[in-house]
Amino acid sequence: MEATKATIADVKQIHTIINRFAQEQLMLPKALSDIYETIRDFFVLRDEQGQVTACGALHVIWEDLAEIRSLAVAHGFQGQGLGSCIVSACLQEANFLGVRRIFALTYQKPFFEKMGFHEVEKSELPHKIWADCVKCAKFPECDEIAMEILLQGVRAS
Repeated sequence: MEATKATIADVKQIHTIINRFAQEQLMLPKALSDIYETIRDFFVLRDEQGQVTACGALHVIWEDLAEIRSLAVAHGFQGQGLGSCIVSACLQEANFLGVRRIFALTYQKPFFEKMGFHEVEKSELPHKIWADCVKCAKFPECDEIAMEILLQGVRAS
């Protein structure tokens, strides 16, 4: 099982997966236009028929900071390691790019802990990140947990 970069053909399926979880209040909704604009950030996994079963994005914020966003595994495919595969692909790309500090805002703390992340205070995240948060329906009462990992062996600048 290997995550691949998403293509334009994957956008509507990514949108459907993310927004199903958003309807369940398990993640934030994402507009179709936002996915098109950030498609290069996304990794996907597909089933034998080519349907997207999992997705996630690595969004670079600054030279030493990136966020894992929009991580979702379609119902019926959970518990098979697909989420871990997507996160691993994001971390490999971050390492390749030379980004050392990766964070996620999540409701799935145990999952990210298993991946080597640790909880941090949201106040430790740079204010630039909050520019996105201000647009969120949950702002300023965000109940997501900030998780972070520092990568070792990052390429030298």
